[in-house]
Amino acid sequence: MKTTLFLLLLTCAHLIHAQLQNGPMLGYVNHREAAIWVQTQDEAKVEIIYQSVNTNKTHIETAQTLDSQANTATIIADSLQPGTTYQYQIKVNDQLVGDKDRYFEFSTQKLWQWREEPPEWKMALGSCTYINEKQYDRPGEAYGGDYSIFNAIHGKDPDIMLWLGDNIYMREVDFYGLSGYQKRYTHTRDIKPLQKLLAHTHHYAIWDDHDYGPNNSDRSNIHKYDALAAFKQFWANPTYGFDGNQCAVTQFKYNDAEFFLLDDRWFRSPNNRKTGNREYLGEKQMQWLIDALVTSKATFKFVAIGGQVLSNASLYENYATYPKERAQLLDLLVKEELKNVIFLTGDRHKTELSKIKRNGIVFYDLTVSPLTSTAYDSSDEPNQNRVEGTHYAKRNFGVLKFTGDFKNRQLKMIIFDKQGNKVWTKTLDKQ
Repeated sequence: MKTTLFLLLLTCAHLIHAQLQNGPMLGYVNHREAAIWVQTQDEAKVEIIYQSVNTNKTHIETAQTLDSQANTATIIADSLQPGTTYQYQIKVNDQLVGDKDRYFEFSTQKLWQWREEPPEWKMALGSCTYINEKQYDRPGEAYGGDYSIFNAIHGKDPDIMLWLGDNIYMREVDFYGLSGYQKRYTHTRDIKPLQKLLAHTHHYAIWDDHDYGPNNSDRSNIHKYDALAAFKQFWANPTYGFDGNQCAVTQFKYNDAEFFLLDDRWFRSPNNRKTGNREYLGEKQMQWLIDALVTSKATFKFVAIGGQVLSNASLYENYATYPKERAQLLDLLVKEELKNVIFLTGDRHKTELSKIKRNGIVFYDLTVSPLTSTAYDSSDEPNQNRVEGTHYAKRNFGVLKFTGDFKNRQLKMIIFDKQGNKVWTKTLDKQ
């Protein structure tokens, strides 16, 4: 009897004191739904209580965090109206997180189509986030640093942020099971400078090799299902996979732009494979992408992928190391007369803009890297498609601004250094 009572009291104490480990993080948002991600210290009941700033009617969504899922939960607020700002609070095991007068906020997308010009808005982007953990890092100089860059990004007040892969860096101790992926994600999320950005901006993500497994990992990774499970647990993208194919692919619209988030790992043949077809995206994913781009009516169409697409330097993880498939993709874009397609890429620990022109259609590839990993100067690479003056080999991030009426829409690319100072800008007109 005493043992039972002790266990009951221990369980009650455990439930009462469970609090947030990380978050909240805003995930995808559309006109009627918004995703809110949280991670608790222990298994717990989580409630999101939200209401429009213009009404007193509250809505409550509930989830249970589980140790098997690293105590994470993505909660969908689905009683929403377009173009509306909502305030919300969080309860963990019926205990309010923070002060009772403290509210988080998010806004749904505006219903502007057929009614008015598209809204002006902006997004942030970047890749390669390394958070040091000395006991598991390689010996020598620290590979990560300058975490205050996340405060600089938050200071630009972006509506959304797109994480372009290598958002975590798996270490040798992490590769061999789901718990390793979960621990690495948790460690990366658990830094103070990141918290404001997570809570105030809607986040979307692709992955690359360091999120997926070992360096340069490919379809042979036996733990790729663990990698995908952890990716789903720690990000809040609108969907995962396409046409019944499990992977990290998704797409979403934000105002007059559409984003196609690709998976350059799941179907990829090994870099050094000498026989068989050399695949980067794979035929199924490529045809899905072309179908989706042809269908899209967006002003600008962004294709996000881990490695550089338009650089013709056949080095490292660039698409140029898979020349046949790269040529097939570019040929399809031209034959389908797909205008205003812009690739958003990471991986390379340097930032640059690449540009090609085919049959009168201009394509761009904006590489933005690194956020907190070590940067490398590769300005001597034979990328004949690099736009002069855009190579930058220090920690940085990008902001894309969308302005102008629908017929004269403009996209302004801005690269900022780690303190938030402007490095270079480039303005693109709608083709």
